Order: sequence, then C-alpha cells, then structure tokens
Amino acid sequence: MNSMLLHFTLGTLLLPTAALAAERLNVTVSHDLAIARPSETITIPWTEVNRALPGALIQRIVVKDSKGRVLPHQVTNVAPQAKDPKNIGAAYGELIFQHNFAAGEKAATFTVEKSETLAPVFPAKVSARYVQERLDDFAWENDRVAHRTYGPALAAPAEPGSGKEVLVTSGLDVWFKRVDYPVVDRWYNKGHDHYHKDEGEGMDMYQVGKSRGCGGTGVWDGSALFTSINYKSWKVLANGPVRAVFELTYDGWDAGGTKVTEVKRFTVDAGHQLDQIDSTFTFAGPREITVAVGLNKNPSDKNQDPKIAVVKNERDPSLLQWVQQASNGAMGTAIVLPSASGFAEDALNHLVLAKVESGKPLRYYAGAVWDRAGHIVSQEAWTAYVAQAAARAKNPVKVTLGAR
Repeated sequence: MNSMLLHFTLGTLLLPTAALAAERLNVTVSHDLAIARPSETITIPWTEVNRALPGALIQRIVVKDSKGRVLPHQVTNVAPQAKDPKNIGAAYGELIFQHNFAAGEKAATFTVEKSETLAPVFPAKVSARYVQERLDDFAWENDRVAHRTYGPALAAPAEPGSGKEVLVTSGLDVWFKRVDYPVVDRWYNKGHDHYHKDEGEGMDMYQVGKSRGCGGTGVWDGSALFTSINYKSWKVLANGPVRAVFELTYDGWDAGGTKVTEVKRFTVDAGHQLDQIDSTFTFAGPREITVAVGLNKNPSDKNQDPKIAVVKNERDPSLLQWVQQASNGAMGTAIVLPSASGFAEDALNHLVLAKVESGKPLRYYAGAVWDRAGHIVSQEAWTAYVAQAAARAKNPVKVTLGAR
C-alpha cells in the first residue's frame, strides 16, 4: 500500500564502481498481486541515487516512466546525515514518486536522470500543518480526504464568559472532500460554521467527541478502554507534493495501572483513502499490552438518522463502517490492522485489537470516503477497496536498481 514497506533487491543496490559515473539510474518495480494498484508510492534511498548519479541535486533531476513521460517526484530531507558540506546531496533522505499499476501489470520501469534545467515545482497533493489559528488543531489532507485532531489549547479550561470551546480527546476527525485540490486552509478561513455545510467542496460532518473517531487508539484491558488526551507536541518530517509525514506525541496516561506514552507517525500519500499510521507505545512493567484502534459508533451529523453497517474481517484483518445518512449521503470509515488479534467494543467505539511491546511500532491504516466525492459510492465498493488496501499492505512492491 505505502512505499515505506518497499523491499529492495540488495544485490542491485551495491552498484559496481563503473556505475558510479552512470548517466541514469534504472528502476524496476514489481509485485505479485493481480489487482490494480493505483497511486503506488515508490521510494528510493537517496544514497543509492547519489551512488549512481554523483552530485545529483534535488532541483536538477528528472524521473521518467517507460514511455519517457516526466513524473512528479519528491525528495525528503529526513536523513541520518543532517548536513551536506560538499553540496553533493548527501543530506537528502528518499526520492519518492508514484505509479498506477493496472490490473495484471506486475512490473514497471523508470529512470532517474540528471537534468541541465531546473526541475519544476510539482503541485502538492498532500499537506500537513499545525493550525495555530484554531486552538492547536493539527490538520492533514491528500487529494481524497482531509483529517484533523486536537491539541492542548482546545483541552484547556474556558475562562468564564469567554465562550471558548473545550474538548478533551485524542480521537481523529474526518473532513470529507468533493474536490481533489487542498481545502484545509480555505475551510479554516471560512470560519467554524461554514465548514459544517457543503458549499461545493465538501464538509465536516463527522462526529468525534470522546470517541476514537476514525482511527484513534487506546489501551484495552479486556473490558475497558484507557485513552490519552489531546496531543502534546507535533513535528512535520515531510510535506509533499507526493507524501506528507508527521508525528504527534501524547503525554503519559494511566492505562489501568500502567503508565503509557505514545508517538504516532502518520504517512499520508496522494491518491489513497487510508493513511498509514505507526503508533509507538512506551511503558514499563508488563511485557506487552493490548492496544485498541477504534471507529466511532455514532459518526453522523445530527438529525441524520443513520443506518450503519459494520464489517469485521478476520482474514484481512480489517474493521469498516458504511453509514447511510438521511441528507448528507453515505460515508465509509475503515481500519486495516495487519497484526490484529481480535475485535471488541465499548459504549462509544467499535475496536480492533493488537498486542504491542514497549518501543515497537504498531502499524495500521485508517481513513474514510464519501459517496459524493464520486470515487466509491457503495458499501460493496468500499468493502472491496479496504480488502485491496489490506492485500497491498501485506504484499509490498519490490524495487530493483541498476545503472546505465
């Protein structure tokens, strides 16, 4: 599903000495599934680009497909080496681009080349940012769906007469889009009441409250869910145009006698309904704890008389909802949790469970869809999409590199 899962063919990564002066880096991407894999994100360590194309720089490379078409690409600066004193691109992290694999297309080839001209700035399809103008919200989006979650300012008590909103929750919100361009900045500028109405671009109609929202986490003791409060701090690691990566840190909380802290790393790729989330829990005492990832049982806007179908798939494993509303259309939410150990529920949430050890990330995928966006318009289509997302997560693409 996401390219953080890529498997590289190591033999081809050790390029021979003669290849160090190559004019291009040849890339072959393959996989074993028969299904289509739209918006498959491909990542290549910049060390390998630099090995094949010495001195290649972010503003002077081009990525092409097998037909010679230039592809939008991104180079991150998340790297072990933070400085580049020789100005050779050593501090870059990864080269990122995407390909739409058709059904039955199990391999595709690309080239990475130096360019004499400046590379264009590609339109951003993803973004993530701290929203200081709205009580420490943190918001992110791609070309399909937007989300936000809540920071310490929203949790702080209101001064008498201030009218300030107060909400204490680590649940994840959804903003449903009907357009493929960014909306977060415009919706915040529109004002609180306006983004709760569909004025052509979509709307915020999802309810979070004290629930887990769409993909929030907690610690499950077999009968009760212990949750963190609003995030404490944030860090943006990459921000488009193809992929955004950011982290949210949650202060420690009492999970039934065990103090637990959490850091969530979100990987948001263009063209996907689900984001990849890596949650790392730190605790002392027990060897492992049970973590629950949840979907709000009552996600609809007020007065929508929703008809909610819940599907628990042990084979994938995944948990999804299809919510038919009276006047706001239908929405779907989903969690894919490859290491799931079972399902549960409490008064507010449907939950999927997994065992975790302290300091070891738990990877899952969470997201949503709205039928009025036109991409997925039925429960059957949403169920199929989630199943394919699970299959992609279990069967990452393989990247082989060579130089010419």
